[in-house]
Amino acid sequence: MKNNSPGPLIGILTAQKANGSIAGNGPLFIELQKKLISLNGVSFVFTPEGTTKDFIIGYTFALDKNRWIKDKFPYPDLVYNRIPFRKSEQNEPFQALISRLKENNIPFFNPCFIDKYELYQLLKNHTVVQKFLPQTILVEDKKDLWSFLKKHTTIYLKPRQSAKGKGIFRLKLKNPSEFQLEGVEHSESYKSFDYFWENWKEKLFKKNYLAQEEINSAEFEGYRFDFRILAHAEDNGYTLTGVGIRQAQEQEITTHIPTGGRLLPYELLQSTEHDQFIQTVVPFVGEALSEQFGFFGEFSIDAGVSKTGQYYIYEANSKPMSFDETEIEERKIANLCRLFLQLTGNQY
Repeated sequence: MKNNSPGPLIGILTAQKANGSIAGNGPLFIELQKKLISLNGVSFVFTPEGTTKDFIIGYTFALDKNRWIKDKFPYPDLVYNRIPFRKSEQNEPFQALISRLKENNIPFFNPCFIDKYELYQLLKNHTVVQKFLPQTILVEDKKDLWSFLKKHTTIYLKPRQSAKGKGIFRLKLKNPSEFQLEGVEHSESYKSFDYFWENWKEKLFKKNYLAQEEINSAEFEGYRFDFRILAHAEDNGYTLTGVGIRQAQEQEITTHIPTGGRLLPYELLQSTEHDQFIQTVVPFVGEALSEQFGFFGEFSIDAGVSKTGQYYIYEANSKPMSFDETEIEERKIANLCRLFLQLTGNQY
């Protein structure tokens, strides 16, 4: 039970599935291990349930054997949080582990998932980025939602704590006797707002929905597009790792690839204005997140631009999904390992 490498020992924190197996992004963990070994470091993957006061039971990827090996590890020099389930961050083993890391001054980053409404509240008080936020309210009562819909005529309904476009709907006030609710897979019409409310209020309250004005997005070849921006901490600020374009296709509710979105290279639509917006928001969003929630070593931003050239921040994500662009993923691995070494006092 020791770290034989001269470089740092990095713990990658994930969660256990209901059947006891380990969840998480296996390909990412393997790529991090390969890069770390080339830098004289080593990593292992573990869950809060695998920790004791003195050691951790985890898994390390053996490159020579091309498989995961279960072993006993000392506490690492740094913990990288890749827990994929929100509920896993609310349980007792996770909370106990975080307390132990703090007591032992072990660096830990990406402390939590980001609640969409908390993010909105945080950024709307920020002088630089507040102008990039779509108008947003919590769905708390019928009267406020009706006023918001009348004002904007088309709004998005989003669960505060969802990811990957799950549970998102678009609500349109088409005329006084037609309200259309569109989801990724189906749409429904209601003859009045009262009818819509009676059918949906339970779900809207249960899943803690917020409402956001629809932005009349800029289009490319007839379909709207968004920016996916990936950033990492560097020295005392944040650096842009990469930008991808995601374009809506058959359904226009989300641009997420799993729901039928299309991937485009940023270079295809790159402009000085787009570059300037991205370079402006990255450091401010990173600093705001870290000040409010604890140190964020990485995050992604979903953003867009309207047909009139106004830029918008839709969401920020603390556990960025893998990018389909190979070069962005490669820069991500490099930036994460640079950050691991920097935070553990090693040279990159």
